[in-house]
Formats: sequence, structure tokens, C-alpha cells
Amino acid sequence: MDKAVLGVIGGSGLYEIDEMEHIERHRISTPFGEPSSDYIGGSIKGTSVIFLPRHGAGHTFLPSEINYRANIHGFRQLGVRHLLSISAVGSLSERIRPGDMVLPDQFIDRTRGRKSTFFGEGAVVHVQFGDPVCPVMVEALSTVLDKLAVRYHRGGTYVAMEGPVFSTRAESELYRSWGADVIGMTSLPEAKLAREAEICYTTMALSTDYDCWHAGEQEVSVESVLAVIHGNISIAKKSIVGLAESFPPAGSCMCQQALDGAMLTAPDRIPDATRKKLELLAGRFFSA
Repeated sequence: MDKAVLGVIGGSGLYEIDEMEHIERHRISTPFGEPSSDYIGGSIKGTSVIFLPRHGAGHTFLPSEINYRANIHGFRQLGVRHLLSISAVGSLSERIRPGDMVLPDQFIDRTRGRKSTFFGEGAVVHVQFGDPVCPVMVEALSTVLDKLAVRYHRGGTYVAMEGPVFSTRAESELYRSWGADVIGMTSLPEAKLAREAEICYTTMALSTDYDCWHAGEQEVSVESVLAVIHGNISIAKKSIVGLAESFPPAGSCMCQQALDGAMLTAPDRIPDATRKKLELLAGRFFSA
């Protein structure tokens, strides 16, 4: 696609975007399996938008069951090079209240065994990930949230836990001692894969609770989380519309050149089957 396309990943509570027009569904197959759902394509304020609910239609996939590789690869197949992820999180900080928005700029990985790279099987690649979110996307999203006059926090560390059970109190206090700000179950595999796919990626984390560390609050429950999510989702949808209004974002970054200098394997040593799987992402190196 020649036209810039905004991708949106919906988390808990965000399964559709009412403001989208000219809607069409895209059923995508990828070399890494099937995505969570059909992609929903359309337009918002004249911008082409591709939307995917990460947990599937009807919220049927646990965080550990999501095929993150297929989801991100499918976005690239549909021409997405800018991706906004919406994610519900628990707060690990007194200053981040339930209902607040957070734009994390760092991650700590506490997941286990999730497939979070496209490479391997004869192709060795190590991309830079010191700054795991796109600064241009963060700036654009901050501008939108400022205009909406909502309470949000720019920057912070997101702990990605395995789930599906919530934290023990000891774990919650451990993460707080590390200086982490929020905890969730989904954003980090997406961020890693988006970087390998050379997609500008950022997360808007929706704080729903104080995890279980806060002595003055009830322990986190699905019911309490859903109650806060309903309010947060309204802001998330307005933020998507705001991004679409000024899309593509102005500024420069290195996200879309992340593979430059990152491949260690000589192209002629990569097996044919692996080359075929990686053609969309790394094909420009194979012909060099």
C-alpha cells in the first residue's frame, strides 16, 4: 500500500471502533499461523485504519494463547507501519490512579515461553531495543491526550507478566521495588515483534486497579476491572480518532530501519523455507 495506514490493537473491552467508516473485513493467513481474528479495515477522518482485537472476537484467547507473531505479521501484510496498542494494566504506583492513561516507554519481561521473534530456523537477527516504543508515536499520542484534557502519565515501566492469574502480593511489591509503574500481560511480545517488523509501535495503557499491593484498596477482581475499563475505552476511542486526524505523525525515528545492520547470518546460508517465511520482513537483505 502507498497510503499510510494506522494500525490499532484492541485490548480488554475494545473490540470495535464505532467511528470507523467504509468497513471491510480482511481474513489473513501468515507464515506464522492464524491471527486472533479477522482484521477490520476502514477509515477515520480520511485515514485508513486497520483494527484487530488481540483476544479474538468474544475475547476467547488468554494472553498466553495469543499468536502475537501472526497478529503483527498480518498488520505488515496490510500495509501498517504505525501501530497503537491499547492495553489494560494494573497500577504499581500511588500516582497512577485507576482510570488514568499511561504511555510506558520501558518494559520488563516476566513472561515465559512466548514466541516473540520472527527469526531463528537458520536466520540470526538481533535488533536494538533499548528504547522499545516509537518516540514519534508517543509524541503524537501525547498531543492528542493533551487536547482531550484527560489525566495521563508520559513515560514509565510496564512489567509484562505471564498470567492469566493476577500477581501475588509479594510479586507486586517486588515489581514496585524495581521502580515499575504498571503491570499487564500483553504489550511486550507485541513491542518486540513490531520492532523486528520495522513498525512504529506504542502502547496506551489503561490503568484499571492498584494490582494487590495497595492496602487501602480491594484486591483486584474482574468485576472491578471491567467497571473502570468502560470509562477508559471511551477515552481510548477518542484518542484513536485524534491520531487519525493528524496522521501520519510528524518526526523521524529509526523504527522502520530496525533490521539495518541487525542480521548476522549470511543470506546465502539461510534455508529456503526460512527465507520464504521472512520475505515480507527481510526480503531486501536476501537479494543484496
